[in-house]
Amino acid sequence: MMRSETRPVPEENSLRKEELHSSLSDPVLDTMNFLNEVTQRYPDAISFAPGRPYDGFFETEEIFTHIRRYLDHLEETGHSLAQVRDALFQYGPTSGRIRELVAESLRLDENIDVPAESIVITVGCQEAMFLAVRALVSGPDDVLMVSSPCYVGITGASRVLDVELIAVEEGESGFSCADLEAAILAERARGRRPRAFYVVPDHSNPSGATMPLEARHELLELAARQDILILEDSPYRIVSPGQQLPTLKSLDSGRRVVHLGSFSKTLFPGSRVGFAVADQLVIDSAGNRGLLADELTKIKSMVTVNTSPLSQAAVAGMLLGGGGRASELNAKTAEYYGDAMQATLRRLEECFSQETRAKLGIRWNKPSGGFFLAVTVPFRADNVALTRSAQEFGVIWTPMSYFYPQGGGERSMRLSVSSLTQQEITEGIGRLARFIEAAADA
Repeated sequence: MMRSETRPVPEENSLRKEELHSSLSDPVLDTMNFLNEVTQRYPDAISFAPGRPYDGFFETEEIFTHIRRYLDHLEETGHSLAQVRDALFQYGPTSGRIRELVAESLRLDENIDVPAESIVITVGCQEAMFLAVRALVSGPDDVLMVSSPCYVGITGASRVLDVELIAVEEGESGFSCADLEAAILAERARGRRPRAFYVVPDHSNPSGATMPLEARHELLELAARQDILILEDSPYRIVSPGQQLPTLKSLDSGRRVVHLGSFSKTLFPGSRVGFAVADQLVIDSAGNRGLLADELTKIKSMVTVNTSPLSQAAVAGMLLGGGGRASELNAKTAEYYGDAMQATLRRLEECFSQETRAKLGIRWNKPSGGFFLAVTVPFRADNVALTRSAQEFGVIWTPMSYFYPQGGGERSMRLSVSSLTQQEITEGIGRLARFIEAAADA
């Protein structure tokens, strides 16, 4: 047998990076890759970086139970054997096979009462973002407003789609409607058209902040007054303990909110099943009427064509097993994540006395739920510091500067508590404390 050899690619066959799309040179698209590289390079480090669910909740064999439950449901509701087979093996409608079940889940869990035809089932919430941004931003003068710091997924999607972001930075007390309105008016004065405002109102990624009820009502009033839409992304509500504030969409009487959702955090991430609730009316030049969901479906047909029917079947089976409610399946997970957050906050208190905090200027917020919190430190929490933290102290975190589209957060780090055990949290925060004190003295 001849041994294969790897031959170098001739220079004349190489592509020039500057001739590829400009987003590929944007640092935002490299941030998560760098984190993955650090994690792989230091496998023994305790990582507060990944915002993924805890692995201990998943049982492999249950997947087959969920799919079987959904297939039984189809048979019981009058579907023929051929139709049941197609529900797993064929593409199915681009807008999704399980829209009715998702609509029922939203009604029961979130008091969001919308018709199934206003929902598009997507490949995770990331595709829902792409579809919404692509549909709403139609020209070079259109801009997307975002609350900053914000989830890197919306930043990356905007870069890839050549959509300009306008960051409205949160203050110490959180999001301000007055700041958003000032930014909208400033953009209009420049001859530009703000189309929508993207926000994670509950236990946000990355800061962990939650928008107060009064601010939610103010934001809806502002959206109506300034004629913009709100892209509401809220994946952490059902996996957070206690009573949650109402979603923006449940308060939305004027169809100002496009609600973006996912079952990655509430059911299982490998499903990659998300959705967009887009019940806004769209009227063409001939007077024909439809829903924004119909327009998103057109775009999806040219992007992913369909969301995996097998994944949809598994998610549908889980929802059916919970009586239609995702919340029924998350009582224990919400308790687990709530305990993890409280354990992290207690350990930070143990490791940093009031005197040390005052001396070094260390502080952190205290989220009531979700996966994330932010820690402010007296040094640049950048990639160099992260590498040192992983190599010398065995602990990994995420620089908050990754989440500021227009700069900021250089002295803050994001901690994710979702994927760790209490023992790992105790040890990991101890290591983090030693690193922070060492870096502060450097």
